[in-house]
Amino acid sequence: MSGKTTSARPEPRLYLATPVVTDAAALAASLPAILASADVAAVLVRLQDSDPRSMITTVKALVPAIQGAGAALLIDGHPDIVARAGADGAHLSGIAALEDALPGLKPDRIAGGGGLSTRHDSMRAGELGADYVLFGERDAQGRRPSPDAVNERLAWWAELFEPPCVGYAISLKEAADFVAAGADFVLVDDLVWNDPRGPAAALAEIGATIRQAHAAAPAAVAGQG
Repeated sequence: MSGKTTSARPEPRLYLATPVVTDAAALAASLPAILASADVAAVLVRLQDSDPRSMITTVKALVPAIQGAGAALLIDGHPDIVARAGADGAHLSGIAALEDALPGLKPDRIAGGGGLSTRHDSMRAGELGADYVLFGERDAQGRRPSPDAVNERLAWWAELFEPPCVGYAISLKEAADFVAAGADFVLVDDLVWNDPRGPAAALAEIGATIRQAHAAAPAAVAGQG
């Protein structure tokens, strides 16, 4: 991987993670309006652990709504069902999971990397061929790095490495700050689904926040290199 040389950084895009899917039909029915409210690059589908056939059926129910909106569908884990479910890729947590999954996913499908607690792990994910690296997500105990730590990691990555970086935001302020730090994508979940106005309104507001933060970013961030 080499230093970034692009003259202007594109406007960061949204990466929407679903709650654990318990009613695929209801979610599929609601997604077109939600995804139409903002520029969503991808949707991360979180599945209930079950038998492969049931999980594949769940994903297949969501494929038309997500891919029909122009977004990629990634599965949280379970790389073994990606092809059979018609998904675009998988998000893997930890270097071992990424290493195991890459041969079956690349080059045709997306392999994203998360659970990268150290700079070394982040660089290793990039060297292995991860299509993006995610910073700021919760661990198995529900803990996550401080926003300052996520900002620092995003800025470091954005300055030096080619694969896109994703910042996981739990507030509008974090979304704006992560864009300013250099995030290529902003991952959101509860910030959308728990909003009393509804997910479409929440996502639209987050999208507007991202646009404003990108427009206000200093030249050194808006154009790396």
